[in-house]
Amino acid sequence: MTILVTGSAGFVGSFLVRRLLASGAEVIGIDNHNDYYDPSLKEARLAAFSSDANYKHYRIDLSDRKMIDEVFEEHKPRSVVNLAAQAGVRYSIENPLAYIQSNIVGFCHILEGCRHHHVGHLVYASSSSVYGANTSMPFSVHHNVDHPLSLYAASKKSNELMAHTYSHLYGLPTTGLRFFTVYGPWGRPDMALFKFTKAILAGEPIQIFNYGKHRRDFTYIDDIVEGIVRILDRPAFGNTEWNSDHPDPGTSKAPWRVYNIGSNSPVQLMDFVSALENELGRKANVEMLPLQPGDVPDTYADVQDLVNEFGYKPGTTVQEGVSQFVAWYRDYFKV
Repeated sequence: MTILVTGSAGFVGSFLVRRLLASGAEVIGIDNHNDYYDPSLKEARLAAFSSDANYKHYRIDLSDRKMIDEVFEEHKPRSVVNLAAQAGVRYSIENPLAYIQSNIVGFCHILEGCRHHHVGHLVYASSSSVYGANTSMPFSVHHNVDHPLSLYAASKKSNELMAHTYSHLYGLPTTGLRFFTVYGPWGRPDMALFKFTKAILAGEPIQIFNYGKHRRDFTYIDDIVEGIVRILDRPAFGNTEWNSDHPDPGTSKAPWRVYNIGSNSPVQLMDFVSALENELGRKANVEMLPLQPGDVPDTYADVQDLVNEFGYKPGTTVQEGVSQFVAWYRDYFKV
């Protein structure tokens, strides 16, 4: 069983690769090792599994169509998990073209590879950001999501639409996973938990946007990977009852689906900070700031489809997850 994982040196990708290798799968990894954040962290993640005989790594960009096609041609993966993307809501406001190249052009190259090499299932990372201006809680895949608030969100919504086209035209089973604020050991340095921990230990202030009124459906990394693994072996299927007079945004007559993967338990940002303070044994110096452009005040995942169809619901508490992150951070940075 050969599985292609893009973004394999990234946060979610590296955890997924280790899980797949432990199950006996042959894994092909692609990552461009860009400098959006410190590349040494990607190298350290990769070092944990790069010597495994069942792993092959390619340092290429998704926008390189020729190289992507060569990887598909050589390895003929049975399944593909596309986790590579230019991440970050705020960065997309300053550098929009980076998102077009990676998240749109690059994703199309993955779709083409799957189409021409008869891949059995494409699973790809979407994001809770697609809910944009929606205010009805919890966010459901059966809600309309046509009002994104950042180009990052728009690129992820575009991925879902592009995947649908390939599912419809070529019968390619595709499943989009809307991740909700993933955190944990080996996480991205641009995410709040990493930045807060670094600042608190250095005695520096942390910036709290929306004056601390954010609620986030924080989802622990192991819970995300468990969801991916369960879904990967069950290709998307068409909804025979789908009706264009009353269209369901979460399903289709084509073999196309989207699912939320979140904790289904939103946490006030200041409670998240309190959990971190308890683990660090230090109080944070807080700087309150207004809501940032592109941000949404709250996220809250409806995961009932995940429960109904895969018998799975993420269950790691914020206290458990933050504790695991702090233990990793202290060990990795020797603090």
